[in-house]
Amino acid sequence: MFKIKLDGGRTMEVEESVYWHTTAHILAQAVKRLYPNYKLTIGPSIEKGFYYDFDVEKPFTEEDLAKLEEEMQKIIKEDLPIERFELSREEAIKLMQEREEPYKVEIIEDLPEGETLSFYKQGEFVDLCRGPHLPSTGKVKAFKLTTMSSAYWRGDASKQSLQRIYGISFPKASELEEYLQMLEEAKQRDHRKLGKELGIFMTHDLVGKGLPMYLPNGYIVWEELENYIKGKEKKQGYKHVLTPPLGNVELYKTSGHWAHYKDGMFPKMEVEGEEFVLRPMNCPHHMMIYANDIHSYRDLPIRIGEIARDCRFEASGTLKGIERVRSFCQNDAHLFVTPEQIEDEFKRVVNLILEAYKDLNITNYRFELSLRDPQDKVKYHPDDEMWDNAEAKLRQVLNDIGIEYEEKIGEAAFYGPKLDVQVKPAVGNEITLSTCQLDFCLPAKFNLSYIDSNGEKKMPVVLHRAVFGSIDRFIAYYLEETKGALPVWLSPTQVKIIPITDKQLDYAKDVYQRLLDENVRVELDSRPEKMGYKIREAQVQKVPYMLVIGDKEIEAGAVGVRNRKDGDLGQMQIDEFVSKILDDIKNYK
Repeated sequence: MFKIKLDGGRTMEVEESVYWHTTAHILAQAVKRLYPNYKLTIGPSIEKGFYYDFDVEKPFTEEDLAKLEEEMQKIIKEDLPIERFELSREEAIKLMQEREEPYKVEIIEDLPEGETLSFYKQGEFVDLCRGPHLPSTGKVKAFKLTTMSSAYWRGDASKQSLQRIYGISFPKASELEEYLQMLEEAKQRDHRKLGKELGIFMTHDLVGKGLPMYLPNGYIVWEELENYIKGKEKKQGYKHVLTPPLGNVELYKTSGHWAHYKDGMFPKMEVEGEEFVLRPMNCPHHMMIYANDIHSYRDLPIRIGEIARDCRFEASGTLKGIERVRSFCQNDAHLFVTPEQIEDEFKRVVNLILEAYKDLNITNYRFELSLRDPQDKVKYHPDDEMWDNAEAKLRQVLNDIGIEYEEKIGEAAFYGPKLDVQVKPAVGNEITLSTCQLDFCLPAKFNLSYIDSNGEKKMPVVLHRAVFGSIDRFIAYYLEETKGALPVWLSPTQVKIIPITDKQLDYAKDVYQRLLDENVRVELDSRPEKMGYKIREAQVQKVPYMLVIGDKEIEAGAVGVRNRKDGDLGQMQIDEFVSKILDDIKNYK
């Protein structure tokens, strides 16, 4: 809520959306004053700020934005009263035709018969709008037009291309300044920018939108995370498998994914009379692996893990670097347990998540228990008894563990309730990082069983869990969280050796080999450049340690150690430095 001042010293609270939508109208009024022939379309408030789309004769420029901001300031200074009025359908169409606003006419014609048609007027400007708005334009105190982009009318690529202007506004200039600083911080942390600068990944339209390719530096980070989590899983008795990134359509019809997620899959392919699809998730493959053998209760729990390649058809407008893609790898696992083992296995999963977060210094997170919406008979598997049992069981487990959580109705998977870990990044909105889902549904669909202690067939329960979610998305998050300064154990280059002159090159090569023998990722910068330039470049590349070697270091059998964060650490004997960096790596520093 924003607090605004009224006449007589009174104040009132308004929703942020009202404040931002009013500012969108001020922007539209400024556009019509400066560019009378440009046509209005829509201008809603959004999660943070507002935008307005215009049909323009030529694209807006940064200079245009400056002019628009100046005109908006004039409109605010005029403190124009904002007045609401209603018209009949015929009157509304006539008004918008007279004002030569064809998009508004189209909107009115598409509205259901009998719907109230309201307009808002401020000075000479009139716009079709549900409202509400602030009492006058002068109540907006601080604003900024932030970015521009193209958009299609009604989101349809076959329709007119429009120009979109985004903006933000606040009751206080200090709030605007704080927000703009946050935007600048987000820009510096953007994983797409860092990914390019640090050689982590690339994309190219010739390969395909949403299909990132990891460069050597990026694959080091990817592989280290894979080795890390698989190592943790192996210690907990997980068995890792490798399954194909596509499957027969019948597999997904059996699992229920075809009915629930078909629109999110790539189109099916017909080969030799069979239909295949790129898989969007790994559960069905792992169900089939379990079904491949007869199991006794003594075998359970069976923990199947995989770093698995999946593909989902995401709309091109939602794609973002490696955070939102069409091809990604999940840190996936499925635990097949008896009902009596649910609580213990769930505790193990939660403890694994917390252990990983501690190693990676992730501290700002909370837990959500995602439940079905009982009124939604389409999204969720129709078995009330199963849902009631699963939700009660999961709630009981969380209470027994002593975890604080918030319940979210309508956020469950179609086959069962789940625990989601919501992480708050340094900038931006929360993301779901880890998840553990309880599933009584898929084991029944695949007719899975085990033999209990009485020799009878029983159905196992499945826990779906992912600690990192997708490795791709986790790397995006972690790059932004660390500003690209990854911890030593994850850094593509852990040490850069910098000899001052060629005279120290042989000694530098010996140090290089010593570190290489210890499996440290080390580079030797032997270029004929000045030492200061080499150090600055290593800092830009976010290399954790730089070893400067001059005559004094050779005489002492040592290296001059510089740290990315703490600067010059002075001389260290080679063995001392090797011990230090190996300790950093071992302890995930």
